[in-house]
Amino acid sequence: MFSEFEIMMAMRYLRARKAEGFVSVIAAFSFIGIMIGVATLIIVMSVMNGFHIQLVDRIVGLNGHLNIYVSGGPVQDYPAILKDIDGVEGIVTAAPVVEGQVLVTSRGQATGAMARGFTADYFAKKPLLSSSIVDGSMSDFSGNVVAIGIKMAERFGLNVGDNLTLMSPNGKSSPFGTIPRTAQYKIVMIFDVGMYEYNSGYVFMPLDSAQHFFQMPETSASLLEIMSDHPEKIDRIKEALSIAVHGRGGVYDWRESNANFFSAVEVERNVMFIILMLIILIAAFNIISSMIMLVNDKARGIAIMRTMGAFRSSILKIFILTGASVGILGTAMGAVLGIVFAVNIESIRKFFEALTDTNLFPGEVYFLSKLPADVDWVEVTFIIALAVVISIAATIYPARRAAKLDPVEALRYE
Repeated sequence: MFSEFEIMMAMRYLRARKAEGFVSVIAAFSFIGIMIGVATLIIVMSVMNGFHIQLVDRIVGLNGHLNIYVSGGPVQDYPAILKDIDGVEGIVTAAPVVEGQVLVTSRGQATGAMARGFTADYFAKKPLLSSSIVDGSMSDFSGNVVAIGIKMAERFGLNVGDNLTLMSPNGKSSPFGTIPRTAQYKIVMIFDVGMYEYNSGYVFMPLDSAQHFFQMPETSASLLEIMSDHPEKIDRIKEALSIAVHGRGGVYDWRESNANFFSAVEVERNVMFIILMLIILIAAFNIISSMIMLVNDKARGIAIMRTMGAFRSSILKIFILTGASVGILGTAMGAVLGIVFAVNIESIRKFFEALTDTNLFPGEVYFLSKLPADVDWVEVTFIIALAVVISIAATIYPARRAAKLDPVEALRYE
């Protein structure tokens, strides 16, 4: 594609000389701009991918793929519903869940929380929960006991074996108004699921204890939580569940219950991509300006090459190769830098936190306790290809201008 002469001339033009110092400075800034733009784009997109994957895994792992509910009340006679949906293809587990808002009090402190009740068997079948226990034993999950998150334990200074009090706003009516229902529970487990919201604001308890606390019959539950082995076929499973339920409840999936949240994440991801792509475009404009200055500076040399028999196409290729080399090298360096940074981002975060003695990634703001990053190689390839195309496109106008240079006009005043 490129002759030896064209490559030699392009590499010569890339080397800085005293007279071309300013041109070389602009080319260097172009190189740095593209490198930073590509690296930043890969890092940010990897972090956004990591956020999405981690949030989906945790939300689905804690709340199930689908839920069966009754608007305005509990699901009645859930054993019959579980029997009817037992034959639906794709369902791995289906279990009753009792949940409600509570006030947690201990040692003179109080905080609002969500209490969720389910069986010990279902607790064990939730990999995200069963693998997140940092203290205590799952074998003790029965009776008047609870499991709390690590952040709640730290806030109240609680450990396994301590007691806390739950208060429900739905209590008994009296002449003086509604008396909140209260009960004391023993802490048998402390968990860390990696999400600040759950670690600080959720209390898990056995199903029968939750039914008693929220004054529900043994055959009633707030909802039925369903896990599937085919999340990609969730629409088909949802349709089959709706038929099996026979109007005794509604069916919704995790996408509907978190639609606004994930839409916001997706919008933020797209906006960040556009903003960071502008860095690469600015660097491309620097390539254009440096190339135009190089063409003006090398007008005499271009004219001499033309008079010695160089074709217009050769001049075009020389300057395309000169400008594109800056963009391609910058893209390659940026890609390496971005991938290395994204793969080791959590270690880098900890290093800078130790260096500055600050919390750069507060869990209460970002939901997750660790900075996630997932390098999507298809996306990385697309970013690299886009940066290379922009870099090459930026050289076309200056290169064509060089190819169209009239040797007579260029040498007239020499």
